[in-house]
Amino acid sequence: MWAAHNGYKGWTDEHYAGDLHSPIGVFGLTDAGGRLADPGSKLPYHQSGAFYTNDVGLEGESLHGVFDYVIAINYNRLPGTSPMDGTEPLGENRGGGIWIHVDHGGPTHACVSISKAHMKQLLRTLDPVDHPVVVMGDAASLAR
Repeated sequence: MWAAHNGYKGWTDEHYAGDLHSPIGVFGLTDAGGRLADPGSKLPYHQSGAFYTNDVGLEGESLHGVFDYVIAINYNRLPGTSPMDGTEPLGENRGGGIWIHVDHGGPTHACVSISKAHMKQLLRTLDPVDHPVVVMGDAASLAR
């Protein structure tokens, strides 16, 4: 088990854009990318400078490097596209762009963040032939 951060306001069964909750569910992991070169990902990897941010987090922490590596969580997105693809099949109001990304030491808007070392390990491990998923939620929400 790895330390991680999720949405500032915790988990929700019904995620909406900007609600600061991470969605509960089981979601596919089919696509990856980041600002830095592919570290050996088995998932399709999209490198782009567009992954750069110089913003600050919800508690004032720097977000520099947070998108060095990302894995798109298949919540309100089209699998098989770059994590940067903004298509949101459930509609814009349901939010999108939910990723596993490099941790910045604080809560996220809706993503899950883990250490950079664990991100690289995960990218090298997840294999599309195994149809990897992420199970998101706390013990109480997952018991329902």
